[in-house]
Formats: sequence, C-alpha cells, structure tokens
Amino acid sequence: MNNKIRGAGILMHITSLPSAFGMGDLGPSAKTFADFLYKSGQRYWQILPLNPTEEQQGYSPYSSTSSKAGNTLLISPEELVHDDLLSTEELKQYHLPNTAEADFTTAQQQKEKIFTIAWENFKKNDHPSLLEDFQQFCKKETNWLNDYALYLLLKKEYNGLPWHQWKEVYKQRDEESLLAVATLHNDEIEKAKFLQFIFFRQWHSLKEYVNKQDIKFFGDLPFYVSHDSVDVWANQEIFKLDENGEMIGIAGVPPDAFSDDGQYWGMPVFRWDVLEKQGYTWWIERIRKNRQLFDVLRLDHFRAFADYWEIPPDAETAKSGEWKQGPGARLFTSILQALGNYQFVAEDLGDINEAVYILRDQFHFPGMKILQFAFGYNMPSSIYIPHNYSSNFVVYTGTHDNNTIKGWYRTEGIQHQRQLEQYFGKQITEAEIHLDMGRLAYASVANTAILPMQDVLGLDETAKMNTPSSVEKNWVWRLLPNQVTTDLAIRLKGWVEIYNR
Repeated sequence: MNNKIRGAGILMHITSLPSAFGMGDLGPSAKTFADFLYKSGQRYWQILPLNPTEEQQGYSPYSSTSSKAGNTLLISPEELVHDDLLSTEELKQYHLPNTAEADFTTAQQQKEKIFTIAWENFKKNDHPSLLEDFQQFCKKETNWLNDYALYLLLKKEYNGLPWHQWKEVYKQRDEESLLAVATLHNDEIEKAKFLQFIFFRQWHSLKEYVNKQDIKFFGDLPFYVSHDSVDVWANQEIFKLDENGEMIGIAGVPPDAFSDDGQYWGMPVFRWDVLEKQGYTWWIERIRKNRQLFDVLRLDHFRAFADYWEIPPDAETAKSGEWKQGPGARLFTSILQALGNYQFVAEDLGDINEAVYILRDQFHFPGMKILQFAFGYNMPSSIYIPHNYSSNFVVYTGTHDNNTIKGWYRTEGIQHQRQLEQYFGKQITEAEIHLDMGRLAYASVANTAILPMQDVLGLDETAKMNTPSSVEKNWVWRLLPNQVTTDLAIRLKGWVEIYNR
C-alpha cells in the first residue's frame, strides 16, 4: 500500500460516465475510468453523493429521499447480465444514444423496465447463491431497509405526494397499518429491497476493483436531508417539525456570493438537543454506512456543525434567518468513540467564522482550497492562494458548484489577467489556463490536489456540473466515449512525478 502523504485525484461523478443507458452507471465504463486513474498515477476518485435522486428535485444528489439507500439509477444493466438476471439480447432494445448530457428521465423509464425483467428472473429460484446473499443483505441492513421499501411503496400509493400529506395512520407510522399495507404489497416491498441489494453489490464490486489499484474512493456527505425523505418520516422527533410534520425550522444560508437573497434549501434543521440525548445515534449510523462505501468522506456544509442558519417557516427568502449553535465537538467525539478514526475532509467554504476553523483543527480534518477564489484585489493575502497554504488541505481548481476553469477565465479570470500573468510569470491564455491552474494545484504544499474531470479536459462553461440557486441544466454533464485519452494520462502521471504526488 502506498503510504505517501501527498497525492492527487479527480472529481468525476458516476452519472457523468459514458454508457448505453442514458446516464453513467456502475458498469464497464466505471472500471475503464478506474484504469485511467491508475495509469495517471491518481490516488483518489472523488464523487458526489450516491443516494437516491428524483425528478421533483432535479435529480440533485444533494436532495435525496434517503441518507442510507443507494441510487438504483446507477445500477449497471451489463452487470445484471453478468449475474445472469438478464440476457444480452434482452438488453439491446433498451440502449440509448451516448450523448454529452445525461437524460435521467428516459434512463429511469428504461431501467424500470429492465429492473422488472431482472426481478422476475430472480424469483424463478435458479439463483441460489444470489438468493442467499440477498437474504443476508436484508438481515444486515434491516435498520433502514424496511422503512425505505415501505416509504417507496407509500409514495407510489399516494402518486408521489410527500409523506406529510399521507393518511394520518401512515404519516404517524401506525404499526398495524404499516404492516397491513406491506403484507398486501409484499412483492413490491421485496423488489425495492432487491434493487438496493443489487446497487450495493455492484458498488462494492467497483470499490474492490478501485482499491486493488491503490486508489481511494472519496465520497461526499450532505449535511441536511430532504423534508420528503424516509429519514424525516421515520425519525420525526430529531427534526424541527410541528405535529403535522410541517417544517418549523428550515435550512439554508444567508446572502452570499451565489445569491443576494441567500439560499433557501427547504430542508428541516435538526433538533440537536434531542440528538444529543439519544447519543447522536442517527448520525453515528449514517457515518457508519458511509464508512462502508468510501475511504475518505467530505463533510458538505461543515459550517453547520459549528453554527447553522435557521429560517422561520413564514419567510419568503433566506434573508430573515438567524444563526444557531451546532453540535460542535460533542458530535465528532461521539462518532469517533463509536467508530474509531476515519478520514474526513471539512468543506469549510463560504461565510466562515473562527469557530468553524477551531472545530476543524481540533480533529485535524483537512480543509478545502479553491484556486478560482484566489485571484482578485486581495490575492496576496487570500487564504486560497497557494503561497498562504499549510499542508493539511485539499486543493481544487474548482468544485461541482463552480464554473470550469476555462469558463471561469472567460467570465471572471480575464479581469485579473495582469495579476495572473504576474503570479505565473508567463503569458496566460484561454487555451492553456486549465493546464496552468492544474500545475499550480499539484505544485502547492496541500497534501491532496483534486481536479474536476472537466478541468483535466479543458472544457468551457457548458460543462459546468451545477449552478447553485438555479434549476437549469444541472448534474447532466457527461464524458463522451474516447474523450479520455492516453495523452491525458501521460500528462497527469508526469505532474504526479514532478510534484511528488
């Protein structure tokens, strides 16, 4: 095992991989990308959350219906063939064009048909080994799996309505009523569990393949969960809700660089007093699940562990919220005592105060540095410029919420042309800005350098992954087949060697 402290990686979500089924998945192209990382000398593959996404939330991986379930849209149909649940001939009719944008809606329609065939084939009793594995999975994951399967069933019964608009006996989780509806629809319940089993089976197969190449999977944990989620439905006491399940404390952030009105996320904030009395069990189990999936875990919106922005239910925008004290060190002490040491990364971006840095450093969590934030009037003293770094950080050219480097240069960086050229000591051009910034990240003292795949390729603003506070064209960017070349691998491997990563 390579124990070198300095390392490099690529940020590339699973949905952005090429495939024949409308969006990236856990199949052959994921292993092909892992091979590229290995040839490039990379030590990290960073992705976005793997939890279920839905059309109503724009397929955002940060607005999920479950914090523990897997996104079944990521299931690879080819791997179902490998498990003898489908035939290659059956699959051919479901192939979709390999386009530059994910088509989540069509992919979902096609995969639901594929999953039905696989489920019917599984039930024919000629998969004894798979059946045994499935039964063991259901037993091991019972603490969340039963609730999730029930939640999906009831969502379907209520035509997609959120749980807080269901019939009272279901909303308040009357045991007899839930047992009755589960018994009546047992096949659907079992199918939902089966698809979760297949997702995690495929994920762990991919993770094993990646880890064998000495590459770590770098995951991402959203701080909040959606109001309409199984987590809130099944654990109403730990969220700020009224007796009808409506939110009385809403998550977001105050006005910032992304929005003059702040960001209104529409998710319930936690009742940290209740969580503390419960020994933070829900959080510990959530982290335990993520430890099984990832080797490193980014804690999104780390600010809220120190203090969080709470918006009242009658507010029109996020402006009228107020800061409330978060759980702080008590939560992390409980997590580490229960689970042992683990490699967390603190997303310490945005409007940050000293309490956030104290909490981060108390547990020696690496923070994040974004090169796009480094240039401007305060560049010499900026915390994002490499000459001001210390080593315990992860440096990025940008994240999934930023423009690409080429797009940034066109819209913002060009204003700082003279400063950029002074800093780099050379002429800066649009054609090579991604190379200059990539080298700058690799050359920095930060222990880890991560480049979004779009910046490795030098793509423009049309390849942005997400625009905060916008619902247009988010999460859809995809690699085209053959876009990843040997030349790219040679370049990255050269940087790894010259900058000791």
